[in-house]
Amino acid sequence: MKTINVTIVSAEKELYSGVASFFAATAVTGEIGVYPGHVPTLAQLKPGQVRLTLENGTEEVFWISGGILEIQPKSVIVLADCAERAKDLDAAAVAKAKAEAKATIESGKPELDVEKALIELTLAKSQLDAVNRLKNL
Repeated sequence: MKTINVTIVSAEKELYSGVASFFAATAVTGEIGVYPGHVPTLAQLKPGQVRLTLENGTEEVFWISGGILEIQPKSVIVLADCAERAKDLDAAAVAKAKAEAKATIESGKPELDVEKALIELTLAKSQLDAVNRLKNL
């Protein structure tokens, strides 16, 4: 089975460095799937999941807040602003953050920073998606 080297790093730490048979993430232009031998590509990533299929067929799921993706025929590098393994995310805390952001937006208070609340809501939704994907594996 052909594999591709994958490295996922955030500003704080390296989350993954190893091989995979498939890589997937969401760029601002849409979903990107990468198999070994992919053409060189640079892309900006949206908040969401990064998924790896390992050589043994198991899937690893990560959450990123956004970042840059570099694809080469034999390697993939994700430079994320913030990133975590989906299994390390606290589903209850993420659900609470999502509810609070939604309530803030719906409050309509004049001093409300709508842009900040929308960003928080987007990040919380993307984290919940990663947690839920992990549960369905």
